[in-house]
Amino acid sequence: MVLRVLLILLISTQIVSASSITVCKNCRYKNVKDALAASQQNDTIFIQKGVYKEHEILIDKSLTIIGVDHPVIDGENKGEIIKIVADGVTLDGLFIKNVGRSYTKDNAAVRVTQSSSFLLQNLILENLFFGIYIEKSHHGKILHNKIKGNAVEEYNSGNGIQLWYSESVDIENNSISQVRDGIYLEFATHCTIRNNVSFKNIRYGLHFMFSNNDTYENNTFDNNGAGVAVMFSKEILMRKNKFINNWGAASYGLLLKEINDSEITQNIFQKNTIGINIEGSNRVTYQGNDFIANGWAVKSRGACYTNQFLNNNFIQNSFDLSYNSKLNDNLFENNYWSDYTGYDLDKDGTGDIPYRPVKLFTYITNRTPEAIILLRSLFIDMINFSEKVSPIFTPENLEDKNPRMKMIHHD
Repeated sequence: MVLRVLLILLISTQIVSASSITVCKNCRYKNVKDALAASQQNDTIFIQKGVYKEHEILIDKSLTIIGVDHPVIDGENKGEIIKIVADGVTLDGLFIKNVGRSYTKDNAAVRVTQSSSFLLQNLILENLFFGIYIEKSHHGKILHNKIKGNAVEEYNSGNGIQLWYSESVDIENNSISQVRDGIYLEFATHCTIRNNVSFKNIRYGLHFMFSNNDTYENNTFDNNGAGVAVMFSKEILMRKNKFINNWGAASYGLLLKEINDSEITQNIFQKNTIGINIEGSNRVTYQGNDFIANGWAVKSRGACYTNQFLNNNFIQNSFDLSYNSKLNDNLFENNYWSDYTGYDLDKDGTGDIPYRPVKLFTYITNRTPEAIILLRSLFIDMINFSEKVSPIFTPENLEDKNPRMKMIHHD
């Protein structure tokens, strides 16, 4: 009983001791640094509307910092603007701009280092080098932020949201554009990336490496330089994302390299040079995806084994599948192929003859890309038909034995 009373008194003392501080031009504290110096653990700092020309702001206490009507923190291009090194920090409603560019330091609008339980929300970040940089931190949230850079070239630009050696971070409902990579993760595990829009970035809308057990859901990656790149990771779930309008000689909706034991389900790949470019990826299930009007829907470059393609729609792609090996142990089953010309005499909804998605012409263009100019010629139609009847160059067992007759509607 005595212990319980002491605990209640301790909690009450902490609540009473926490106070609020206001920053404004006519207040006692006229800038953010002075307010931070005067603050105590668990205080709340309200920053009133205005322009505050400050950089290298260090937050080393558990604080809640709230901007009223999005006050501007202007770093004047002098360096990093806000650095958080304490647990339990909230930043809410600030307009942060003019991060200093550097070729030796990854200056960020907001950096979180070796911290936990952080919340970064409702921020507007402009004229960036890096936007939000999370390193060696865990159990945080990055929500409802608008990040807009002015990147022109890769070598002198940074990423919108970057995680490095971090765990259990939620990145949700952010808009990221005109940076190098919209979202970049390296050694980031058990993270959730949901409902973000990443568009018009110089390189990738999303780029991650060595990041396992992550979930990517309901994001849109639109018109990025090279699409989305996923490398050297396992146990990834990518569900209900849109990969659209990624055009160019080295562009794709999604690049998979050394990805294992993962699920790619109910995504839309539309109007990309290559929908999914796959290399060295095994035991991945591709299920319920829509591949629409891509150059290549799926391009497999080898060392891809024990994968499953189930219940996908392949609609009006120039090539549904490119495959560069005569060996195949991947399963294609119950997909809809708009180029399928078979019949369904028993009316069960699946074709009575298998569909062979790899055309001989893809084999030719893999070796001689210039041959693409012949794509619509009668000669190419003839050689594709001959390969379908009697496979010589393409894997004989690479076929969908039960192709769907009608497009599949995914919930």
